[in-house]
Amino acid sequence: MTDLYTRLIAGVVFPLQERLKGHDTVAVRRQLEASQWWPLAKLEELRLARLRALLQHAYRYAPYYRQMLATAGCADGAIDALSDLQKLPMLSKALIRAHSEALKSVQARGLSRFNTGGSSGEPLIFWIGKERVSHDVAAKWRATRWWDVDIGDPEAVVWGSPIELGAQDQLRVLRDKLMRTRLLPAFEMSEAKLDEFIATLRRMRPRMVFGYPSSISVIAHHAAARGQRLDDLGCKVVFVTSERLYDHQRAAIEQAFACPVANGYGGRDAGFIAHQCPAGGMHITAEDIIVEIVDEEGRVLPAGQAGEVVVTHLATRDFPFIRYRTGDVAMLDDRSCPCGRGLPLLKEIQGRTTDFVVAADGTLMHGLSLIYVIRDLAGVENFRIVQESLQETSVQLVTNRDFADENIGKIEHGLQQRLGPEVRVRVERVPQIPRESSGKYRYVVSRVTAGNS
Repeated sequence: MTDLYTRLIAGVVFPLQERLKGHDTVAVRRQLEASQWWPLAKLEELRLARLRALLQHAYRYAPYYRQMLATAGCADGAIDALSDLQKLPMLSKALIRAHSEALKSVQARGLSRFNTGGSSGEPLIFWIGKERVSHDVAAKWRATRWWDVDIGDPEAVVWGSPIELGAQDQLRVLRDKLMRTRLLPAFEMSEAKLDEFIATLRRMRPRMVFGYPSSISVIAHHAAARGQRLDDLGCKVVFVTSERLYDHQRAAIEQAFACPVANGYGGRDAGFIAHQCPAGGMHITAEDIIVEIVDEEGRVLPAGQAGEVVVTHLATRDFPFIRYRTGDVAMLDDRSCPCGRGLPLLKEIQGRTTDFVVAADGTLMHGLSLIYVIRDLAGVENFRIVQESLQETSVQLVTNRDFADENIGKIEHGLQQRLGPEVRVRVERVPQIPRESSGKYRYVVSRVTAGNS
């Protein structure tokens, strides 16, 4: 049962914050909570109307799309069905890097710059406007409420992005306290830090936990090894995202916290793509996002066949994401969910892997602690970090002419700061980095386990 404080935060404080930011989050969430029960045919009508509007806006105001849409015969949003999307070429990270300014709508105002290394390991800088932010936050909010928790309920966040970790100024600290959110940094997971995390969880008694499945499962295993209980905290749900959720991780987390694990799928670039409901269905945010699954030649695959996830985000007029290649591998499901929602389903999500690395002193760290050393350096098109041993780590770089030679020293120094000054870091420039068998890149590969020498 939601308490009075949570109702105050979710019903007054958070909506006021969103309004002050110029976001339509509350109105969008209300719309989504109604449309999730629509039959698929009605959802398809909405999606087609919104797709036409997006294409029309892109044709008129985004220079990159004007010629492309005209060539494809879709000028001014002239399409008859969702399947007409297949007439359009796909949008890759390389194209976004090459045409960033031309992708912006000339009407866009107040855009926010975002970057991501992505699980593909390809650094990307892109822009999003308030419409996109409002829709993504609303979609996450709707999914949160499926589990009988809400904004304002005590929440522990196990996360590692420097956007979050670097924003701990006084205003952010105050807001987190007000929202009853506590950040547990996933970069460093030493024995001492894990003890601190467990102590914090026991003090705050979160109603929900959010973060990387690999990190939360490490906390679960550590608690079991220490004989510390987490199953008496009253946690309702553990939300996991940003990595592939493995069965053994789900089992460990559910056993430790005595509550279900809800898987989420999305990213800063692609948006809030899908989320698991209590009945088990991985529901696509169909009102905002069209998901296509394609093979290596770009042909759209039917439900039940695995291929690359291609996303069209319908709330991206300021910086359109139309047929965006995520680099992820998944398959659609053609069944209906027992929950009764009309939202279509993903059957399986493959190829999202984030490894841990082990510092020379034995400290276990999230692999993302290394990716941020490299991803924002100018001229880096792709990379892979391989921890060969506690004493040696290698880096493969695909670079262009914007890459400065002194960046190699920055990479060596940055990795040594995290892994240990005695660690040898070898940086090698290569023409390309092959994909894994899953179809994705792994940006961090560790051949070391905690306790190895």
